[in-house]
Amino acid sequence: MGRGLTRQELLIAGAGAYATLLFGGCGGSGGGSQELAFWNGFTGGDAPTMLSIIDAFKKKNPETGVKMVSVRWEDYYQKMPAAVQAGKGPDVGIMHADQISMSAAHRVLRPLDDFAQQLGFQESDFAPDVWRAGVYQGKRYGIPLDMHPLGLFYNKAVLKKAGLEEKAPTDRESFEAALEELKGKGIQGNWVPPFVFTGGFMFQSLLWQYGGDLTNEDGTKATWNSDAGVQAMEYLRGMIQKGYSPNNVAQDADNIAFKNGQSAFIWQGAWGIGDYSSTDGLEWGLGPLPKIGDERAAWSNSHQFVVPEGLSDRKLEGARDFIDFVTNSPSWAESGMIPARKSARETEAFKKLPAAGLAAEIPYVRFPRPVAGISDVRESTLDIAISEGLSGRKPVRQALDEAAKRADELLSDNHQKFAV
Repeated sequence: MGRGLTRQELLIAGAGAYATLLFGGCGGSGGGSQELAFWNGFTGGDAPTMLSIIDAFKKKNPETGVKMVSVRWEDYYQKMPAAVQAGKGPDVGIMHADQISMSAAHRVLRPLDDFAQQLGFQESDFAPDVWRAGVYQGKRYGIPLDMHPLGLFYNKAVLKKAGLEEKAPTDRESFEAALEELKGKGIQGNWVPPFVFTGGFMFQSLLWQYGGDLTNEDGTKATWNSDAGVQAMEYLRGMIQKGYSPNNVAQDADNIAFKNGQSAFIWQGAWGIGDYSSTDGLEWGLGPLPKIGDERAAWSNSHQFVVPEGLSDRKLEGARDFIDFVTNSPSWAESGMIPARKSARETEAFKKLPAAGLAAEIPYVRFPRPVAGISDVRESTLDIAISEGLSGRKPVRQALDEAAKRADELLSDNHQKFAV
């Protein structure tokens, strides 16, 4: 199943991977030692960070080698199922939370309830929603590595020039007051693109803030066309109509404008930390999303460890030890991600990193329900409605209603296809 790429992935899609290898067989073993083939899509600045964690693991576990195989996410999700079915897949891999359900439905992944039990993992060791995001039809298939939620980044130089405090507004009143002040200085403070990056993530966050959800509980019916959904879309459309954002913002133009000092704020995923940290001359800060609706909520995704079917007991033991080690490492936060495991977040090392600026969102990050095919459905329905509604091509409610009607048919088909 396809999935919307993160902006970081889009930026690096054409770049060569750091330590990238061609897909091959699982790592071999010999002489009392073994080598785990670890597959992922970490091909940007996150690759060196993961490699350093692997080196630390090898020093503590010299009998277990780890070969990291990194390719672009879109290639990874296309090739991994066939590789596993051919017996040439990884020993341990990474998947985004919204991809796990489809791979589990296709029986590519091994349930990891025993891993969680053997490691003593429970919901209280992680953020509740990210822990539940790895479960499909009552079985655990993912062990969370991180969360990368949407946060509010701010350009310090732009705010200073406008005479505003160099901090992230926390609620609707302070956010709109800042945007109005910026508008008075000739600055469109927060650009809203009619694409999943980042308008779609903004919409989902506001949908949850207004008390709505993407689907019903069993994922058979779209519910984003509720009153909460209309409120969320109308709010974003209102930002454009009030002049806080240009109309018809091009894909990634909001990110470019933020880095160039043309805007003050951007609702951006945690991956923006790496992008903005490497942008010369950019002075930026980061805070949780402002509370616009009745409750706090922020869209998020998560990298989760997965294990394919068919591994030997010895490989399973090595994979379990590796997952335990990496999830407990605060070093992964150096890539801009928030560690999912509480023990890693509570270290002083994590608290000193920029990602700690999003720690306040952990109790209320939200994920799509673990429903097989839900990302494909969203891409072919809701993403189109967001484009239509935010660009003004269709009235907001009409766009959401039409998308929900199409989605209901697809969700129903998937439910029947993948029912236990």
